[in-house]
Amino acid sequence: MGERLEVPPAACDNGSDIPEDRMTKPMTEGQRAYETKRATKAGMSLDKWLDLKAREAQEEARAREEAAKPPAAPKPPGFFGRMLDKLHKPI
Repeated sequence: MGERLEVPPAACDNGSDIPEDRMTKPMTEGQRAYETKRATKAGMSLDKWLDLKAREAQEEARAREEAAKPPAAPKPPGFFGRMLDKLHKPI
């Protein structure tokens, strides 16, 4: 009864060594051929092309997150700003 179950380190469910960011649905032969054609047209290998596309997708998602954030609250006025406000108020 005192036995403990060993929990394996966190990994993807299927146990493969593929990093999580590359855990996408595998490409079909037609998709692979299309991406290979585009990669050769750009003068890159297929792996470089797919990495570039993944990086661009991450940057786009990050930019979308930045755009969705509310703008930062304006800074309160400093010493001179407060003094000017007091000077402009009527007595």
